[in-house]
Amino acid sequence: MEEKLTLTEEWDKTFPKSDKVDHRKVTFHNRYGITLAADLYAPKNAAGKLAAIAVCGPFGAVKEQAAGLYAQTMAERGFLTIAFDPSFTGESGGEPRYMASPDINTEDFQAAVDFLSVQDNVDPERIGIIGICGWGGMALNAAAIDTRIKATVASTMYDMTRVNANGYFDAEDSEEARYEKRRALNAQRIEDYKNGTYALGGGVVETVPEDAPFFVKDYHDYYKTERGYHKRSLNSNGGWNVTGCMSFMNQPILKYSNEIRGAALVIHGEKAHSCYFSRDAFADMTKDSAYADNKELMIIPGAVHTDLYDKTDVIPFDKMTEFFNEYLK
Repeated sequence: MEEKLTLTEEWDKTFPKSDKVDHRKVTFHNRYGITLAADLYAPKNAAGKLAAIAVCGPFGAVKEQAAGLYAQTMAERGFLTIAFDPSFTGESGGEPRYMASPDINTEDFQAAVDFLSVQDNVDPERIGIIGICGWGGMALNAAAIDTRIKATVASTMYDMTRVNANGYFDAEDSEEARYEKRRALNAQRIEDYKNGTYALGGGVVETVPEDAPFFVKDYHDYYKTERGYHKRSLNSNGGWNVTGCMSFMNQPILKYSNEIRGAALVIHGEKAHSCYFSRDAFADMTKDSAYADNKELMIIPGAVHTDLYDKTDVIPFDKMTEFFNEYLK
């Protein structure tokens, strides 16, 4: 069922390799037949069936960046983990490239659970997920539909449906603004069809103007510097297709989040431009919910959005370990 992918075997991550875990490349497929590439991290000399965690994100990043750091670190703490590239990006399959879908990308998390559930050294009743940035929203959406997911962490979360429909800080939250955006995207579809290719929207800017919003500087500091640059990362390079995220505009992914019965930990930086996504998502997830007791919002004082990508002194790995140990036992 799986296509043959070209996988890089040498260590090409943005973080150093740990001597506490074993690492190998794996592939698995989703129910649309797309083959996904992942890095598997297992604690050295682990015995028996382990609790497992699938990690993805940020939106437009690859598994060699933040997701891999999270996965490797959690493997050091006793979990079997995978960090995967979503459909249409990185080393994963799917054509055309650089597309996103609230449905298919939620399915990618479920496919990771499929894969983990059949591993000989994994306990299928002890599987969790971690979503970073835009994949935080996708992780909550996956948890709302997949009863096999027992614990979910959403870190420095974006709600990609909200930001695509309403713009940053809901500045484009009007029917007229959404109409103009849809009109422009549909005009681009015609151009792409004529040209036989999909125009790229551009990744993070190469140079940052002095008067740029802080979040632009924040992303540049990660994706365009030695700190986080990766040659396969969309955000580090040409970005998504212009029409790549079009379907997010009218498909809210967090509609049923207050029906999530599994545990959820939502983590965000206090100073992050995106913190409102997590605060609002947590409020919606727990409002009128019969399952609010195992939900928690953790705000990191002073932290900005990308601090939770790679700053190991800021990312609350101790808290995450405690959370997964409690709910994946």
